[in-house]
Amino acid sequence: MSERGSEEDRKAEDSVSGRNDPRFRQIDSFRDYVDVDLARTHGFSRTDGSLELDPKMLEAQHADLMRDGFVIIENLVNEQQLERLREESRLWLDKPGRNSFEGERTQRLYGLPEKCRGADDFIVHPLILAHLDRLLKPNYLLSQAQVINILSGSPAQPLHTDDGFYPWPSPRPVLSVATVFAIDDFTEDNGATVAIPGSHLWGEGRFPTDSDPRVKAVMPAGSCILFLGNLWHGGGENYSGESRMAFTGQYCEPYLRTQENYFLSVSKDTAAGVSEDMRRLLGYSIHPPFMGMVNGMHPKRELPLADSSGSPEDS
Repeated sequence: MSERGSEEDRKAEDSVSGRNDPRFRQIDSFRDYVDVDLARTHGFSRTDGSLELDPKMLEAQHADLMRDGFVIIENLVNEQQLERLREESRLWLDKPGRNSFEGERTQRLYGLPEKCRGADDFIVHPLILAHLDRLLKPNYLLSQAQVINILSGSPAQPLHTDDGFYPWPSPRPVLSVATVFAIDDFTEDNGATVAIPGSHLWGEGRFPTDSDPRVKAVMPAGSCILFLGNLWHGGGENYSGESRMAFTGQYCEPYLRTQENYFLSVSKDTAAGVSEDMRRLLGYSIHPPFMGMVNGMHPKRELPLADSSGSPEDS
């Protein structure tokens, strides 16, 4: 074999193995290795909508969020968006919850990304994504999304945190973030979400007491309470004589297990048809260096997308 042929063979082998990939030149230690994005073609990008938001407004909301553990933001979605989700949800809502936590007089609809396209406007709202971009690592995931319809006569839900099942001692870093959107007006008497300001800063073994101040998220339909996963909160008692509907979404760090398994509950055809932001939230992304791969490749290659081909760097 000629010297030239040998050199060409070596370069070809290096290309396949990745040895000549410039990303690997950054690696001096294992810590460097886990930070390298091996899926740069389908890497993380900020949403166009979130980039257009007022940075001063975002900063003020973020300050409230970090101080109190929550922030109430009014009038994020319009009546047309609300009515679409109401109508789609009513096709599925029937049985009440199975225990006191789900609410024995509360209806819950799971699996929204497959069942209700109207939920997309809430899940990938640009303002919510802008806050998540700041709070969580790139390619964060949708952990769960529900429509919750609290019927009249429902008692208050037990106070809880949304990240309590992750084995981190308190106080802990932000592992998850949640939204509750008011589909109907949230009032003093219809089950508005109850939150304990500052409880996200509590230490290990600290639980709510009757003396802890509580805030009811009283807000008009279309508004949202955004809160950290370690905030103590719960659905309020509904004694209004009417039902109260809400949408809630929870998002988590990309290396944590999600509450809902969207790879099973959302079909590949559905995942191929949603927005890129929604697809990423459903898990069609890579957390560096290769968490979320399928047979060593990017999971988007499994979808019937118009542009599903790619180079070796997609792997």
